[in-house]
Amino acid sequence: MPTHTPITVVLAHFDDLFARGLRGLIESDPSLAIVAADVEQRRIPVVLRAHRPDVAILDVGALGKFAEIRQLSDSCPATRLVLIGNDPATVECAQLLAFGASACLGKDTQSRDVIHAIHLASRGLQVLPRAVASPGASLIAGGGLLSRREAEVLPLLQQGHSNAQIALALQVGVETVRTHARNIYRKLGVHTRRELAAPPAPVSDPEPVRPEHSPRRRIAAPLGRQQRGRGMRHN
Repeated sequence: MPTHTPITVVLAHFDDLFARGLRGLIESDPSLAIVAADVEQRRIPVVLRAHRPDVAILDVGALGKFAEIRQLSDSCPATRLVLIGNDPATVECAQLLAFGASACLGKDTQSRDVIHAIHLASRGLQVLPRAVASPGASLIAGGGLLSRREAEVLPLLQQGHSNAQIALALQVGVETVRTHARNIYRKLGVHTRRELAAPPAPVSDPEPVRPEHSPRRRIAAPLGRQQRGRGMRHN
């Protein structure tokens, strides 16, 4: 009977009870193997280069800036990055995916969907929650929701820079910036620059609930009111 090489996983540092639930969930899948766990954000690049895992699961809240994901993606292209946060906003998820993340999930994501995301990420696919996906397309292969240039324009728009200022900063024409801005508005489902305001300050983690042993459990308590029907779609 043929044996299959397990998908290797690195786990970043998360709050204690959430980390226990996440680790237990991954260890319950025989096709996954944790090669390093409880890794502080500052040590992630070193650990990824040392272990070369198939997938790394990172905490959105530990990122100093989203550009860290692009740096990790560029320096460790063989490792797929799965991001988990308290309740990531549409714009945040779009930017993380554009910078090279393979998945952007909330901590209230169903356990089966977290496992599903890890498996899809290991195959080089990108996954995002239903709330972020555009109608009819929630699995995005290859280039991501935003192009690389659009991902560079997005934070400048969020910071309130004018088209002329962005054009000067990126060394492109003003009309090119307008085109990128229109594409960003369309892809993120917004209509004005004000709606693209910089993401709000991170909220503190909720009091976690000790994980249960059911395979369909949630891996942590949701932030605020539980959202019904939240999950992921894929091709």
